[in-house]
Amino acid sequence: MDLVEPERFELMVSRALDDMPPKLGKAMRNVAVTVDHDSTDLRLLGLYEGFPLTERTSHYSTVMPDRITIFRHAICASCRSEEEVVEQVRRTVIHEIGHHFGISDGRLHELGW
Repeated sequence: MDLVEPERFELMVSRALDDMPPKLGKAMRNVAVTVDHDSTDLRLLGLYEGFPLTERTSHYSTVMPDRITIFRHAICASCRSEEEVVEQVRRTVIHEIGHHFGISDGRLHELGW
């Protein structure tokens, strides 16, 4: 289950975020990206919790940041090599960011994410 050590995995998530187009990164608002190293539930690779940008109104203020969680154990369990982990981390980060922008699971799957 521990195909990639925690520090290395966090670096992969950071690189996936750094590789986003700058305009996309600048458009993200009030969202924190974290890595879960503890969950052993292998059904979920990533999770977006919050209010997508498309649902925010002028009443959206003084709220805790939205959260994107990337699950290390689940991603490592779904891969056979470190290269696959890098790709799955990238795909998962992009998928969850898509939710932050209000893109549904169905549409993300249509787009290949």
